[in-house]
Amino acid sequence: MDLLNAVLQGLLLGGLYALFATGLSIMFGVMRIVNLAHGDLAVVASFLALALVTNTFLPLWAVVLVAIPIFSVLGYALQRTLIQRSLGAGPLATLLVTFGLSIVLQNVLLESFSADTRTLEAGSFATSAIELNDTISLSYIGLFGLVAAVVTIVAIQLFVSRTRTGRMMRAASDDPETASVVGASPAHIYGIATAIAFATVALAGLIFSMRSSFDPSIGPSRLLFAFEAVVIGGLGSLWGTLLGGLALGLTQSVVSHYDPASAVLAGHLVFLAVLAFRPQGLIPARAV
Repeated sequence: MDLLNAVLQGLLLGGLYALFATGLSIMFGVMRIVNLAHGDLAVVASFLALALVTNTFLPLWAVVLVAIPIFSVLGYALQRTLIQRSLGAGPLATLLVTFGLSIVLQNVLLESFSADTRTLEAGSFATSAIELNDTISLSYIGLFGLVAAVVTIVAIQLFVSRTRTGRMMRAASDDPETASVVGASPAHIYGIATAIAFATVALAGLIFSMRSSFDPSIGPSRLLFAFEAVVIGGLGSLWGTLLGGLALGLTQSVVSHYDPASAVLAGHLVFLAVLAFRPQGLIPARAV
């Protein structure tokens, strides 16, 4: 029963990893870039929610509904003003730009909020669980993270395959010049993709901050888990990202059942094994 509980907890954790990695997968699938500020953006979302909860009368659920569209607008604006300028200079320029953004965000948060560790108080939502028996329980917040990951990925896949903007997104990913000839604006399409990516990372960051503590310097470690989930699943594949996140969470949880000190290392080893023996990932794809 204890091992079964570890497996179930790993799936819940993996769902959250997958949700967190979805934005990274979208940006790579559409623009072929790796956003090194991804983890720090999740932390910014956490501090934004903390500031709104502390300084307004808004309940936490309302703060979540406010933060997600704010991040969508921020993502579109950053893509059009900062990231788009670096795309023409090559992938290295984009890496440097997002790395610089990561450093700036960390230092701004440190100056604004200090290095203290904080958490978003979610009340019974963060502490309650469904008790299956004496040894197995499924936390509400863990179930919410898993369901949110699946619903988000399904919604994005439907958007990409069923809508005109989604089809333009695929076209701009494959061949920006040809897409522009038929009326698509690659810069605008990239902006929409970035807006979706920022919305997902905001949601994941808020769930993470309800589940565990956060501070201004934690972004890079969260980026690492997201990057590993994307690579394990397959670069540019959203369903692969879900599978990669589940595999990473399951590995960490099961190994933690036997040796808690080796849980994170085990996840890294799975990541390296995939790179060595199946570099295209579990479900490779050419785009989102």
